[in-house]
Amino acid sequence: MTRKTIATVWLDGCSGCHMSFLDIDHRLLDIADMIELVYSPLVDRKDFPESVDITLIEGSVSNQADLDKIRHIRAHTRTLISLGDCAVTGNVPALRNTIGAEPVLQRAYMEPDMLNPQIPTIGVPPLLPVVRAVHTVVRVDVFIPGCPPSADTIFNALSDLLNDRQPSVAGKTRFGA
Repeated sequence: MTRKTIATVWLDGCSGCHMSFLDIDHRLLDIADMIELVYSPLVDRKDFPESVDITLIEGSVSNQADLDKIRHIRAHTRTLISLGDCAVTGNVPALRNTIGAEPVLQRAYMEPDMLNPQIPTIGVPPLLPVVRAVHTVVRVDVFIPGCPPSADTIFNALSDLLNDRQPSVAGKTRFGA
């Protein structure tokens, strides 16, 4: 049997979806012979592989680095999964959309009580004007809402994909839970 390559990616989010992925626990052993984890914050690989079968994306697209990363990943992924409410809707990071990026930067970096206030321009990617859900930037194949989605939901969706079935999360998860 040929192993399917799996990647997990963390954009602008809290890492709760990755924690739910890890909560699959011993069931990871059930699928271990079917997968090869080729890219993730959980492993030490720096570059995204040329071809990945399944990529789970956590988080919203909030800055230029996120935008560049998701476009690159989509170009090198067969099946892209928006994992969690931030990826599916923008969720909490998108709350800044009501006030814009500039007031957020001003508040974070230019408070009057700071000794040397300045908005960083080196090493910090520029914020996008609005935070975006992944599917508004690239094509998404599977949506798994939840904040975070349960380990059961993630496991079931992965199992379906590994067995060449289209996953259905209807009735298994909902936004915010």
